[in-house]
Amino acid sequence: MLFSRLATAALAMGLATAVSADVKVGMITTLSGGGAGLGIDVRDGFLLAVKQADRNDLELVIEDDQRKPDIAVQLADKMIQSEKVDVLTGIIWSNLAMAVVPAATAQGKFYLSPNAGPSALAGKGCHPNYFNVAWQNDNLHEAAGAYAKATGYEKSFILAPNYPAGKDALTGYKRLYGGELAGEVYTKLGQTDYAAEIAQIRASGADSVFFFLPGGMGISFLKQYADSGVNLPVVGPAFSFDQGILQAVGGAALGVKNTSQWNKDIDNAANKAFVQSFQAEYGRLPSLYASQGFDTANLLFSAMDKADVKDADAFRAALKAAEFDSVRGDFAFGNNHHPIQDIYVREVIQEGDIFTNKIIAVGLENHADAYASECKM
Repeated sequence: MLFSRLATAALAMGLATAVSADVKVGMITTLSGGGAGLGIDVRDGFLLAVKQADRNDLELVIEDDQRKPDIAVQLADKMIQSEKVDVLTGIIWSNLAMAVVPAATAQGKFYLSPNAGPSALAGKGCHPNYFNVAWQNDNLHEAAGAYAKATGYEKSFILAPNYPAGKDALTGYKRLYGGELAGEVYTKLGQTDYAAEIAQIRASGADSVFFFLPGGMGISFLKQYADSGVNLPVVGPAFSFDQGILQAVGGAALGVKNTSQWNKDIDNAANKAFVQSFQAEYGRLPSLYASQGFDTANLLFSAMDKADVKDADAFRAALKAAEFDSVRGDFAFGNNHHPIQDIYVREVIQEGDIFTNKIIAVGLENHADAYASECKM
């Protein structure tokens, strides 16, 4: 999808885009295939912020990476070389981020991540032009591990897809869980049949299950797990219990505890307005992915109000200041340009016909990632 330089095309999408925009943004995200729901939510959250800001100094190009690293690299090359973008954003999957972000920042482009937060880019691989507006990959899983420990689980079976975010997930869970593992399994990225893994869980002697399976993977696993009769308590990150997933899974997820840096019931004015306006605009509740897209756009606008993107040092400082009204409330970057933030424990509930989450506790307060000390910026 292309938001072209033609003002008529931009206005047809409800955007105030100028022919010679002050800042040109390239969004590469997943808009087709099994992970499309995540990319669509990031896009829609970003576009809602653009519409509300009603600016004429932003030009936006959006492309579908199809969840393929080679496609993402091709799109990034086109956006940098031909489209001459100033800022890149949008990538959902950490393997795609690792294929795109280092090369983009090395060419002097700013990258604002609305989702993927691989550990390799948080520590020694950090870069002054890379800002993560969501979290470092381990963070939500660390909170899940801390919750499991506090709950008294002592023998978790853990599983995640075999790609960078999956490895960060299990590393994060183990970091603050501290108990025995009944099993540790890496599944295929995009897998939909979990019969073998569920059989392993059944035979493992586990007292709990932790899994990170975002998008369609989580839907498949939860449905099959519910039908299996295994019936062990489940803990996970929000990625496996988010708004889009819950509607597809239904009652099988009720009561499950999961961790997130955002929820629709965070009590601040910016979040209340975001949830209401997102529902009005799109006819559905926002997900954490939508909230991250929304915050990413508003962070960008806050920097644009203070500095020219062509003055890299000034623009970088304006991004680092993060002077915008986040839907999470207080927002601050650590030294490695990743958020320091509260991570909440949520419970899956039902409101009328809608399955959703409510916050029941703060899992980790003002939490920074484990790799920041390795970043030498």
